[in-house]
Amino acid sequence: MASLVHAYPVPAVTDGLWSASRRALTLGLVLTITLVAFEALAVSTVMPVVAAELDGLALYGWVFSAFFLANLVGIVVVGIAIDRGGLIRPFVVGLGLFGVGLAIGGLAPSMPVLIGGRFLQGFGAGAVAPVAYVAIGRSLPEDLRPRMFATLSTAWVLPGVIGPAIAGIVAQAWTWRAVFLGLIPLILVSGTLAVIGLRRVPAVDPVEASAEHAVAVDSSRRLPRAILLSLGAGMVLAGLSNPEPLVTVGLVIVGLVLAVPAFGSLVPAGTLRAQGRMPSAVLLRGLSTFAFFSVDAYVALLLVDWRGASPTAAGIALTAATVSWTAGSWIQARGMARYGPARFVGIGMAIVAAGIAATALVLLPSIPIAWAVPSFALAGFGMGLAYSAFTLVVLSEAAVGAEGTAAAGLQLSDTLGTALGTGIAGAIVAAAIRAGQASAAGIGVSMAMGASVAVVAVLLSPRLRRRASAAERLVEAGSGDEAAVALR
Repeated sequence: MASLVHAYPVPAVTDGLWSASRRALTLGLVLTITLVAFEALAVSTVMPVVAAELDGLALYGWVFSAFFLANLVGIVVVGIAIDRGGLIRPFVVGLGLFGVGLAIGGLAPSMPVLIGGRFLQGFGAGAVAPVAYVAIGRSLPEDLRPRMFATLSTAWVLPGVIGPAIAGIVAQAWTWRAVFLGLIPLILVSGTLAVIGLRRVPAVDPVEASAEHAVAVDSSRRLPRAILLSLGAGMVLAGLSNPEPLVTVGLVIVGLVLAVPAFGSLVPAGTLRAQGRMPSAVLLRGLSTFAFFSVDAYVALLLVDWRGASPTAAGIALTAATVSWTAGSWIQARGMARYGPARFVGIGMAIVAAGIAATALVLLPSIPIAWAVPSFALAGFGMGLAYSAFTLVVLSEAAVGAEGTAAAGLQLSDTLGTALGTGIAGAIVAAAIRAGQASAAGIGVSMAMGASVAVVAVLLSPRLRRRASAAERLVEAGSGDEAAVALR
């Protein structure tokens, strides 16, 4: 089976990310991800204003859930499209749907219409990550990939620092609708640059591809399974949010019956058992996003609702985590070749667990509110160390002709982990409030859950080590530490 690492004629590592041959792709992907990141952070900021104007507080959570559930389907569709017909068409169609969703959201007369626009946005956004991953895998040598992922992580810094503030100012001084509509022209610019770069990405060579992966995956089976996964995940979240115990149990059981088999069929074989290097990377990606975002979504609620801090102060803690995540990504990029993904994931997720535990101390009135800034930044730093390592493993293990499916499986796990982490944590907080407890009680339980999942990821991280073949073990025995490091 041909590996993605060796199947494409990529230029030498000395031809850097910003060289003439790669500049358009690098800039296009960075700008596109920057705008998607800005949109995600901006929507979170203006949603209280939107819900008040559209009288839709009861549907507040579904503005986010609709995006993630549609994203699950979009990721699978794009993975199939990449393996069938290349990168440009799914990327253009995905960005087009994202832009249409922005327009619908910006013009929405009611909350249900806004949710429909967010659904289209989520479906279209499913194109961005799989296309980026496959383009990087096909066009960059292995030594440049960690640097590229660190660069893409940096694309979140500017939105993280100024996005919430700009969105808040625009919503207060003008209208929240400009937050949606104002991004459409910028999406056109970034998308155009990315397409120019994508034209230079090498196509699959059918001669190099193995027979079992040269034929595209059967979409007639994968697409219905993606829909079942989205439907099942939605039922689980709806059940957990329902105050009636019998309804909760029924929806959760049916949702799991639909979602678990569907998820298992859409990711590499062995993912649910962490059996194999690439399946383990896919599973661990979902566990990492579950752990982090089950806390990230409620840090502001902790600081504002429980400790009485201002929204600006809460935003500083989130910004600190965004910046530290990028710092961790760059450290990972510089040390990956020497230490390998298993070590970065193990250390990174241990730091995430420690950061969540440290942030939980802010629940105590005796701990200063300012403690949330360095403590949650620690969790973000751990995610930066671990996050890109999963992608590097998948790219190195994916067979030629199946990179789109592999990248889609990774992103599917990522999105499902985020959706379930935020949704289950929200259900815990809501249950605490219904029981007459303060929101802090539910947030504390959610933090314990997030830290526990991070510890599970630490325990599974050794499965990312690559086993050396008999020939490689002979090489290692003959060339000492340098060969051993190369095989990590």
